[in-house]
Amino acid sequence: MSKPDPVEQALHTARALVLADLSARDVAQAEIVSLVEDAVADRRWWVEQWPDGLAYVAGLVAQDVQDALLERYGRWPLCPVCDSGDPHALDVEPELGPDPHWVCGRAGVVVAPVGGLT
Repeated sequence: MSKPDPVEQALHTARALVLADLSARDVAQAEIVSLVEDAVADRRWWVEQWPDGLAYVAGLVAQDVQDALLERYGRWPLCPVCDSGDPHALDVEPELGPDPHWVCGRAGVVVAPVGGLT
């Protein structure tokens, strides 16, 4: 049995984590899932060029999907922490690093790991 390709493993994990977050917030419609597939395809090339970036793929795919959603549908995921002021999206931190989390930049609160929204 051959060993799984680490690039494919990282990409499948990133896809699963972002889809879990989309599902948790009830926005995993087909056209949005297509945005995830596009982000994964784009990051495949990126990580093949920079294999040391494998640990960063989940956070980058989450940011890519967030950016694509902003252009087409609006902010996602909305912050569940702040009750007042304009609704705002959570940020992925670190922007380029392992173990990405959704964070409210206004309150400075970690809300959930990428893949762990409820």
